[in-house]
Amino acid sequence: MGVARGAQTHYRRAVTAPAGLRALQRHVTQVLACTACPKMMRPAVSGTAVLSPVMLVGQAPGVKEGPAGKPFAWTAGKTLFQWFSSIGLEEDAFRARVYMAAVCRCFPGKASGGGDRVPAPDEIARCGRFLAREMELVAPKLVIPVGKLAIAQFVPDVDKLAEVVGAPRRVTYADHALEMIALPHPSGASTWHRTEPGKSLLAAGLKAIAAHPAWKEVLA
Repeated sequence: MGVARGAQTHYRRAVTAPAGLRALQRHVTQVLACTACPKMMRPAVSGTAVLSPVMLVGQAPGVKEGPAGKPFAWTAGKTLFQWFSSIGLEEDAFRARVYMAAVCRCFPGKASGGGDRVPAPDEIARCGRFLAREMELVAPKLVIPVGKLAIAQFVPDVDKLAEVVGAPRRVTYADHALEMIALPHPSGASTWHRTEPGKSLLAAGLKAIAAHPAWKEVLA
């Protein structure tokens, strides 16, 4: 029985780095078992343990992601995966080939004024140890932070999305140097990515991802 070229590539990666993959699998198990933040709504959510040159970093799961057991499992995810499909990677392939992390791994709950609660600084710091460990284990060449909270973990001095979405930027996180291409959050409640300049900057960001060597490696 034949094996698709992409599957062969990813199989070779897995067999050439068995110890690294096992370490990442143990790490994901630890993420899913975490109970460090009493205000967070369990269960914790994680992407598939995959050693990839590309890492996506979301903000935090929504109310639907915990029961679904995977990040970006609802409406915003449909939009996000439409973006990546436009540059060559359908949802199932993306989940299998790109490591999906987040600033926080549990649903923060609802804010008193409506909408999802923004994670507190101490919650972000606790979950930050997971992201730092993932940078060490996965060692990605490209990170794609999605949404302002995720972007702020890599470039905390940026106030406006228009300052950072659309072009590659060199960043360092947990002593790991890599390139970042930021994207806006695909929330249906946001109009930023559907109006200018956000619409054009999103298109530029996706074009930059498509041209990046790490993305081409994922597609190979």
